[in-house]
Amino acid sequence: MAKIKVGIIEDDKIIAVSLKKALSQLGYLTTEAAKSYTEGLKMVDMELPDILLIDVQLNGEKDGIDLATTLQENYNIPFIFLTGNSDAKTLGRAKKLNPPAYLVKPFRKEELYTSIEICLHNFSVAQEKKEFQEKDNYVISDWIFIKQGQQFQKIKIEDILYMESDNVYIYVYTPDAKLIVRSTIQAYLSILDSDKFFRVHRSFAVNILHIKSIKAETVELFGKEIPIGKSYKEALLAKLRLG
Repeated sequence: MAKIKVGIIEDDKIIAVSLKKALSQLGYLTTEAAKSYTEGLKMVDMELPDILLIDVQLNGEKDGIDLATTLQENYNIPFIFLTGNSDAKTLGRAKKLNPPAYLVKPFRKEELYTSIEICLHNFSVAQEKKEFQEKDNYVISDWIFIKQGQQFQKIKIEDILYMESDNVYIYVYTPDAKLIVRSTIQAYLSILDSDKFFRVHRSFAVNILHIKSIKAETVELFGKEIPIGKSYKEALLAKLRLG
């Protein structure tokens, strides 16, 4: 698997060197640090990083928030803001961009790793959700249109019994149909955006409205036994206020 490349946009040389060292120790590839808005855009075009660390308070007429705004408008790349003692006005501008994460200086290597991994995961899920909604899945109120071949099949969301993962695909089961979608369960749950669906296994998610019984190692719904993991079972019982 190719290593993740992290782009650094930081005008403090000491912090930039420290970041580069920490990222290398964590197993990431890094770019040379860009020190300004212009250098940042040039670096993105040339290096094509997978994620960016952007210092909010870059020197020059345009700062890190201006850079992040341009990236959101013209590029498809996740970023994390690096902040120090920013004033309320600057932080207010930053918040308008809904950044997936902030790192407040000074930060620990573990915090850097966690922020990058969570940011990349959330960005990946958001991209999958966007792609599915635009191409193959359209949610309208309580219904979802799922593309099957050359047609879209209309399914009432509450009629979905469960979902089963199979590599890069999931099977969506209703009482009358079995549909196949290229997705992960987690991404598809975010598309449905319903608290009625619950993950009971790494390969299964069920509609709690259709649960008939919960046994030691399975959940029964519509005559089907679905495996349930121990940690998932505890969470499910807590959600149903049975634990």
